[in-house]
Amino acid sequence: MSAFIELFLRFLPDLLSGAAMTLLLTAEGLAAGFVLGLLAALGRTYGSKVWHALATAYIELFRGTPLLMQIFLLYYGLPGFGITLSREWAAFLALGLNSGAYQAEYLRGSILAIGEGQMIAGRAIGLSRWKTIWHIILPQALRLAIPAWANEPVSLLKSTAVVFLIAVPELMAKAKAIAAKTYDPIGAYLAAAVLYLVMVYLLDAFMKWMERKSLIPGLETK
Repeated sequence: MSAFIELFLRFLPDLLSGAAMTLLLTAEGLAAGFVLGLLAALGRTYGSKVWHALATAYIELFRGTPLLMQIFLLYYGLPGFGITLSREWAAFLALGLNSGAYQAEYLRGSILAIGEGQMIAGRAIGLSRWKTIWHIILPQALRLAIPAWANEPVSLLKSTAVVFLIAVPELMAKAKAIAAKTYDPIGAYLAAAVLYLVMVYLLDAFMKWMERKSLIPGLETK
């Protein structure tokens, strides 16, 4: 145990640097995924046949293939078409596109749960279809989505570990470098696991706080 504590303290700056990159990738992927997911959810729910088909194809493609394959295609495949991405950009795009496909289904489920009566009421008071969606349906749907959607940040944070395979300097990559330097893979990866646990616990606590704050009085789920 003393050897592990010594290793942990010795390489803590490197581990924290990797953790910071992990959190940055999580935040960027989550934000990009939310925008893409919202557009895809609206497309599948209210879009024309073309928009519905495109949204469905996007969701099925990125939910139906491994994240690692998506990262490799973006980083190693696109140069064959004359498009070269940096490691960070490839990781960001892959995480955002992948997360967006999952977020789309969370958001679509909450939109469908609002009920057609809300659309009828909005149109009855003179709002256009999209104004009804924007001002009446989405504010309710986004609140309703939080309990299920809250799993996505935690899942995405853990998914960032795979980007070390394209040498992005996140927490897993730092742990691998420490293992190579110290010849102590158990200690190095255990140190990274401790930081992952801390980040997941804090993120989960924040999401539970957000869920409590978003509750509508009188409409709590029993």
